Amino acid sequence: MRSESEMLQRICDFAGNDERIRAVMMNGSRANPMAPRDWFQDYDIVYFVESVQDFVDEQSWISYFGDILIMQTPDRMDQPHAERFDKFAFLMLFTDGNRIDLTFFQADQLGQWEHDSETVILLDKDGLFGQLPPPSNRDYLPVPPSAEQFYNCCNEFWWVSTYVAKGLWRRQPPYAMRMYEGPVREMLMRMLSWDIGVRTEFKVETGKEGKYFERYLEPHVWDAFVQTFAGGEYERIWQALFGMGALFRDAAMTVSGHFGYFYPMDEDQRVTAYLRKVHTLPPDAKDMVL
Repeated sequence: MRSESEMLQRICDFAGNDERIRAVMMNGSRANPMAPRDWFQDYDIVYFVESVQDFVDEQSWISYFGDILIMQTPDRMDQPHAERFDKFAFLMLFTDGNRIDLTFFQADQLGQWEHDSETVILLDKDGLFGQLPPPSNRDYLPVPPSAEQFYNCCNEFWWVSTYVAKGLWRRQPPYAMRMYEGPVREMLMRMLSWDIGVRTEFKVETGKEGKYFERYLEPHVWDAFVQTFAGGEYERIWQALFGMGALFRDAAMTVSGHFGYFYPMDEDQRVTAYLRKVHTLPPDAKDMVL
């Protein structure tokens, strides 16, 4: 497998030898000095070029970077009939395990490019970027919630939990799991991120999809969180849902206590009772009385 230095050299050499490419930017975890290093990290690269369409129309240049295992072009997938692009990404996984997410962007439209704190300029032939601040993860730190955001998160968690219960009682696992792993988990992840923020003064990054949660959650909380990833058995999903509720409640109480926000315990209690009632309903039930 080619090393990071070899990959970056190849990326920069290609740009340096092609006059159509005026600057090279690296984003993402490889530009974040706080991110842990491993060989799965992508190279998130942007080439600022005179004509994006040149590289879209003629793609023999791809072989310069290695042997492709699989590639995706999301811009073409999103706009299958477009005749011209001002921005175009090639997501390339190579047979040696390296991956480059290479985006071409019109240099003359630089004002429309939004770069974040995880940015390193690898090459700038025309001084397009000037002096950027050192890369950091500051744009990815959790942000304290407002009282409204906190309540909305709580309401969405408990509201959509009832959809999961409905799907489970109906024996409709695709629907139930879509609700469970979609909106319900999203709200749990959001609340846990705020909980971690409270405990760390909002100075640490929890990572995309909570990939750094294990670092900052107490071991027993992390174990409980892992247990919310349910298997394919109905009872296992029910117990995972109840576990999610307990986790959410504990984290929300920490966050509400820290900020002095109102936690809708009445909604929590009513919905929890509803979930437990649905859990015990026989499959031929015609109605329910709480």
